[in-house]
Amino acid sequence: MSNEPKQMQRAVEAFVADVSDAMRDVVSRLPSIDGRKLESDVTTEAFNLVTALIDVDRRHTDAELWGVIFSFWRLMPDELGAAKADDLRQSDLFVGRSEWLEKPSPMAEILISADRRFGTANSRTYYDRALHLAFTVAALDASPSRAELGAIDRLRTHLLDAMDGLPSSPLAGRGPATAKPQGEGGADAGDGGGGEGSPPAAAVRADSDIEEEAETEEELPPARPLEEVLAELQELVGLDSVKTEVRLVTNLLRVQQLRAERDLPTSPQSRHLVFTGNPGTGKTTVARLLAEIYRSLGVVEKGQLIETDRSGLVSGFVGQTALKVMEVAERAVGGVLLVDEAYALARGGENDFGKEAIDTLVKVIEDRRDELVVIAAGYPAEMAEFIAANPGLASRFPKTIFFPDYSDDELWEIFVMTGDRAGYHPDEGAEAAVKAWFASVPRDKGFGNGRLARNLFEDAVARQAGRVVAMENPTDEDLTTLIEDDIAKPGEGPRHSNTA
Repeated sequence: MSNEPKQMQRAVEAFVADVSDAMRDVVSRLPSIDGRKLESDVTTEAFNLVTALIDVDRRHTDAELWGVIFSFWRLMPDELGAAKADDLRQSDLFVGRSEWLEKPSPMAEILISADRRFGTANSRTYYDRALHLAFTVAALDASPSRAELGAIDRLRTHLLDAMDGLPSSPLAGRGPATAKPQGEGGADAGDGGGGEGSPPAAAVRADSDIEEEAETEEELPPARPLEEVLAELQELVGLDSVKTEVRLVTNLLRVQQLRAERDLPTSPQSRHLVFTGNPGTGKTTVARLLAEIYRSLGVVEKGQLIETDRSGLVSGFVGQTALKVMEVAERAVGGVLLVDEAYALARGGENDFGKEAIDTLVKVIEDRRDELVVIAAGYPAEMAEFIAANPGLASRFPKTIFFPDYSDDELWEIFVMTGDRAGYHPDEGAEAAVKAWFASVPRDKGFGNGRLARNLFEDAVARQAGRVVAMENPTDEDLTTLIEDDIAKPGEGPRHSNTA
């Protein structure tokens, strides 16, 4: 028998031992809770978690079924004592089990409620052991399914939401989120991603002067906990599908790490990604967070994000482009290289050096495959051209994450968040005017998204300043409130030529 079931057995035993101790503490404080079958109840909890995760994709592989038998037959001899994998497959043992993951279990809720009452940290024990057990189950197969990875994500989310505000929560004490709303201060690839208020490991432009290079290589702060970075990702406006894809990538990396640590076979996984979507949809913000996620998991050493584009990679002289690409890539080693408008490298004709840049980039990716992650970003159709420009790109960029345009409501949320940070708030009239303005803007190629929301806010602040300056004694409310007259009319404003 392979080593996978033994690893699962250890994870189950750790869950039962530690969660039983946590429940004993609760029982000692709340005698009304029946503790006579405590260890049996915790064993059932572990069994429910394991079988629910196995059931989500309906695959019920031999590795999974033998893992259940090996882990629980001593604890549940009547049900599993003489069972084989086929016996479980033909039984109804797994029918409907996946529903167990849809919300925190009663046991988890008891632990969380007790922590709120007594200031204990028993729910954190449950969280840590449950997530470890979940990842161990997913690691039973060399290629965990998307459904399993998604189930782990839902389990994490349910527990974190239920633990919100607890000192024992993995997110406790992280302080306010450091991410700026998309469209403010350069949150997208076209804006530079740095800006005032960005985290210490913010993006660095690769085409800056060589003399300034030493300034970008200063010592990075310690890696942030993974849960903290994922929570910051979750707080971004909209982007639900993007968040899901990033969390799935994160879960897959963790599963592959578990298998590698145990000398189990793993399926080759390219970490390089293609980001597609209009400007202002948060591609740079997400790339920065992904760099931090990779660092938290130990995939990269530094976790810095280096941004570049065609101008930063292509030279006008023979033999210089390859050197330029390698120089930029060297600065990104240990982190993530974001190539914005990557499709521009594939355009320019026969005598253009863009193809040389692509060829060199492919070689760098291969030579530095354990030290560097590359994200290529641009419009969807054009990025297909980029991938087709070199036969080595398709295999090295197998996954594409699409960044959708923001809805009008999401743009309004970004507008409000931008105002909050600047000390402005719109009244009801301004709210209606802002929403009407967003609704009037054509959603064509190049739609500015979050950047457009920022620009509209800046335009509103300028109009408000012209209004307030004419007041004899403006109040604090006058200085901080945006009204309907401060908002551009549909057909006017920052996207139109008749306004600055």
